[in-house]
Amino acid sequence: MKEFRTELNPAVSASPIGLRDSIFAIGSCFADAIGSHLDANKFPVWNNRLGSVYNPISIHRLLIFGLENKSPASESYLQNEGVHLNYHFHSSCSAFSKKELEDKIRTSVGEACGALRNAHRIIITYGTAFVYRQKSSNDVVANCHKVPPSHFAKSLLTETAIVQSFQGFYSTLKRINPGCKIILTLSPVRHVKDTLELNSVSKSILRLSCHSIASRFADVEYFPAYEILLDDLRDYRFYKTDRLHPTDEAIEYIWEKFVTAYFEKSTQQVFQQWEEISKDLEHRPFHPNSENHQKFLEAALAKLEALQPVIDVSVEIRNLKSKITSSHTR
Repeated sequence: MKEFRTELNPAVSASPIGLRDSIFAIGSCFADAIGSHLDANKFPVWNNRLGSVYNPISIHRLLIFGLENKSPASESYLQNEGVHLNYHFHSSCSAFSKKELEDKIRTSVGEACGALRNAHRIIITYGTAFVYRQKSSNDVVANCHKVPPSHFAKSLLTETAIVQSFQGFYSTLKRINPGCKIILTLSPVRHVKDTLELNSVSKSILRLSCHSIASRFADVEYFPAYEILLDDLRDYRFYKTDRLHPTDEAIEYIWEKFVTAYFEKSTQQVFQQWEEISKDLEHRPFHPNSENHQKFLEAALAKLEALQPVIDVSVEIRNLKSKITSSHTR
């Protein structure tokens, strides 16, 4: 029988991710999806905690803030509808006073600093090449925060501008954390507010930029999440009802491709073991103190303790032990 789809199998990375490697994920909301899977598989991951950011200039700026433990300039703060915000951060980072917001940002950046300086891998997900610049300063903002459009000028980044911006971040990274490697991804989520035609232009610029960056800079790889959804899966049944965002099934498929590309067979086996144990832990018995269930818990505990030297399951072990009655305590 003929094949009715073109499967994309990403090249296996020459630098696999180790089970104890710390990972820092940043960028569009698609970064959250990959980061969540890493977290669910017990990886030490700092998952997009600065909030979703979509354009490369703003992503690189946040990374430099974190690496240098640097707060944004005072003129980047604003107040809108009684809420204090910052043009370089997501709207989830807000407060009812400027002082409170400054403290919140300082704390977040400080936490990002610790994570970035100890990270083994940074995953960056670009979302759009369109940017909004403040007319008063010509500075690119990460979020307009519902300020009237007349305050901004919308423009399309060039490949040259994106690569130059990446160079600034990369130089800072190599000065502070020279051993850290980078994985670039392109979000498959389409920005239809730009129109489908211009979304294609935007994604094309980002894809070309990723190719140029991965070709020019050491320790940088590209993972084809964008191509997997658009060319491999290539069907609206893999999109949510908005026809823009990938379904959980699609994200799971992309995650499996990521695992194959970036994790050794031994690590993949650990994932499989953890997945089986996770399903055991989700079991909700009708009679938790019954003999059968207590034996089930003891068996699950033994599996967890066998995994403990490889991944951190101390929380799960502690929770499971609290459910085992004294008569079954070993």
